Amino acid sequence: MSHTNHAKDLVRMANQIAVHFATYPHEEAVTETATHIRKFWDPRMRAGLFAHVQAGGETDLHEVARGAVGVLQAR
Repeated sequence: MSHTNHAKDLVRMANQIAVHFATYPHEEAVTETATHIRKFWDPRMRAGLFAHVQAGGETDLHEVARGAVGVLQAR
């Protein structure tokens, strides 16, 4: 799988999680999305998502997913 396809898959999955929690109050949605990614994603998946964001891909992410990435990176 190419790096681009892998990044697209990670973004798609992060956005699906964010949409699931999007009906929660915003801060809770961000926290729950971050918690889900931390608990269930392999560290390589998280690193790939972080690399995508650092390369300027944050606009691909749902606002809740962007917030979750920020929470995860702050840890």
